[in-house]
Amino acid sequence: MGKVITQLSMSLDGFVASPTDGVEHLFDWYSNGPVRIETPGTGGPAAFLVSEASADHVREMIDGSAALVVGRRLFDHTGGWGGSHPLDAPVFVVTHSVPDGWPREDTPFTFVTDGVESAIAQASAVAGDKAVGVAGPNIAQQAINAGLVDEIRVDLVPVLLGAGIRFFDNLSGAPVKLDNPRIIEGDRVTHLYYRVVR
Repeated sequence: MGKVITQLSMSLDGFVASPTDGVEHLFDWYSNGPVRIETPGTGGPAAFLVSEASADHVREMIDGSAALVVGRRLFDHTGGWGGSHPLDAPVFVVTHSVPDGWPREDTPFTFVTDGVESAIAQASAVAGDKAVGVAGPNIAQQAINAGLVDEIRVDLVPVLLGAGIRFFDNLSGAPVKLDNPRIIEGDRVTHLYYRVVR
């Protein structure tokens, strides 16, 4: 079975979005470099333009994620990525209720109404030896609290937002011990990889 990884861009003061869900200051690094990396899905950007240092990080994110677990809030906020996630992977949406008009044929979305543990189990079955990505702060927090996350990746952006949505709120099992980080210094971003110590 592959790893369960959560990864988000985060401000230096710990926020993954502004109070109005804005991410423009956090996602600048996806378009500030000379290396073009095509996204396999049709929802979202057609390509990222990143620095040389960030290129392998982004390629690993795209090639290594065989399934994704997200929350209903992120699904709604993105408009369901227009029916296709940018990573072109099966997406398991944790929700209390299936949104109107879904599920739809020929889309990669499965709606899971019995919790994050079930969603990760279903995603892991699909992913096999590849990674399951957990996206969205609330779902990441639930997965960390359930002891299901193997690795936390932070794309640390040199900006102070002052307020917003935090990556690591509501941790019921803290402290969560992490191994020493693997560090990649990009342009306007530092990529930090932390293995969760069990």
